[in-house]
Amino acid sequence: MTTEIQQKEHKRPKNRIPLFFIHFVKFAGPFWKSENKQSIRLQTLALMVLTVLQVGIAIVITEWSSSLFNGLEQHSTEMLWRLMWFAILILVVNVAVTATHLNVKRSIILKWRAWLTDRVIGQWMNEGHQIQVTHMPGKHDNPDGRIAEDIRISTEYAVDLCHSLVYALLLLIGFTKILWTLSGTVHLSWGLLETPVHGYLVWLAFAYASAASFLGMKIGRPLTHATDVRQTEEANFRFGLVRARENSEAIALVHGETDERRRFFALFQGIINAWNRQTNALSKILMFTTGYSVVSMAFPIIAAAPRYISGAITLGSLIQSVQSFQQMAAALSWPVDNLAKVAEWRASVERVLGLAQALKDLQEDINHLDSNTIRVERTGQPHLIFHDVSIAEPDGIVILDGFEAKISRGERVFLAGDPALGGKLFKVMAGLWPWGRGRVELPKGNTVFFMPPRPYFPIVPLREAVSYPSHPDSFGANEIIASLKKVGMEEFITRLDEKGNWEKCLAREQQQRLGFARLLLHKPRWIMLQEALDSLAEADAKKIMQMISDEFPDSAIITLTRQTAMEAFHQRKINIECSRCEKVLKKETRKRREQNRRGHVEVSTMNRVIGSLRKDRRKV
Repeated sequence: MTTEIQQKEHKRPKNRIPLFFIHFVKFAGPFWKSENKQSIRLQTLALMVLTVLQVGIAIVITEWSSSLFNGLEQHSTEMLWRLMWFAILILVVNVAVTATHLNVKRSIILKWRAWLTDRVIGQWMNEGHQIQVTHMPGKHDNPDGRIAEDIRISTEYAVDLCHSLVYALLLLIGFTKILWTLSGTVHLSWGLLETPVHGYLVWLAFAYASAASFLGMKIGRPLTHATDVRQTEEANFRFGLVRARENSEAIALVHGETDERRRFFALFQGIINAWNRQTNALSKILMFTTGYSVVSMAFPIIAAAPRYISGAITLGSLIQSVQSFQQMAAALSWPVDNLAKVAEWRASVERVLGLAQALKDLQEDINHLDSNTIRVERTGQPHLIFHDVSIAEPDGIVILDGFEAKISRGERVFLAGDPALGGKLFKVMAGLWPWGRGRVELPKGNTVFFMPPRPYFPIVPLREAVSYPSHPDSFGANEIIASLKKVGMEEFITRLDEKGNWEKCLAREQQQRLGFARLLLHKPRWIMLQEALDSLAEADAKKIMQMISDEFPDSAIITLTRQTAMEAFHQRKINIECSRCEKVLKKETRKRREQNRRGHVEVSTMNRVIGSLRKDRRKV
């Protein structure tokens, strides 16, 4: 299973780049088929109509400019006043269309971003996928940045780029016809031959813009990769700062500020390098676009001036020709003008697609219920049963083999052995660790409550933090107060409505006590304690354990702890041992040596795997 995923990840980059736009459309395009598809499609249609009106206004302005300069050439005051009133009308219509267009466009962007964010978060924060995806191969680090920033860029820039592209195409269609008419026919003399050229300004505009686009694309090609690298480095720096903030107390206690500053500087140095690389690419594009814009002002006048000097066109027609040429060149230069934006958009899209693909591969991996996946099923029996469960790492190496156990409701079971293996066994029961084989039967309809080493507390009032994940209204005020008293947290009763970052405000022991208060509120039938007492003194841990036993006489309690004194509160003990570890080691060694002879695995890789297996065996 894992080998297949790695093969897919290895092959994907070869096809992902040329097909990235198709992948993005397949992933984000269903927005127009979502629940609110009618209003979304109406807004999209309105945006198209408003874009057509914008192009129409641009054409009307060139006609107005032609009439204005013709009036000036004829010294006509009457025409000047008439054109002034017409300009006011154009101004009012243009302002109304532009403002409406902006509101509609931003509404579509916001709805699309909200829909796509909800979709990705739904896949990420779902049944433990946020943990499992970290074990998947591929580039999907910093999912928070990909969801918050890259989805914003992906949707916002996509709408902006699509609008500007459609606008450019409409400009091209509209002004090509105008410029063709204004260009007339010129005759090129080749000695005795004379060749008529119809619409010569149109051909010049095409040649001018095509040459500029070709040079611009060639000059700006390094920008895509440079932008992607910079976004990755920025995300890594943000993640480092967030991680330091979340562990600020631990850093201060060991005086690790110097090391953290060094780490921050190293991360920021990556940003500096990426910034300089992007700056170098942008400077080349800027030099080109600056020169291009200057030439664009003078070139059409020089190209159209001969017909005006010869008297074939009026001053107004000359100005209209210049404006039409510039509009055509601008439309044809869309790739050059949007090169940097396209590069940034593409980099963000690929980061979003990278996370989405990892989540998709993970779901396919989990759904692939065969001998390489641990199946967790709900049954009608009041028992928790492990059927020949083998736990493996995501790379396929088995770390716990052939685990069998049956636990009935009301039993107290003490798990002994390697805490790391026990932690993975808890993840298996929670459905968070599918790697391995075998089957786990969970009692159907009975609440299973997991107590991790460090409970999670959202930044909310303490009443909500204690009630999490249920709503505080699910419990009475007296219930919450009573639970706090039973776990020795009476001093926090007056702070129930106080909002705070409880993971930072409370000591580790206090956090675990609040976790037990949460346990008392939810009254589960199955209680899984994973090192949930280890921050307490032995005497306090015994009091908490006795309290749980008294409060939940009919509930099953499965305890994994480093405090051996807790074993006295349990009816039986289960040793988590890799009894077949030596056998597994020899089997994996023979397998990899055979693969090495076939050329599939390098010797160095095989030795690292064997060393890892031996290390696991020594731990057990």
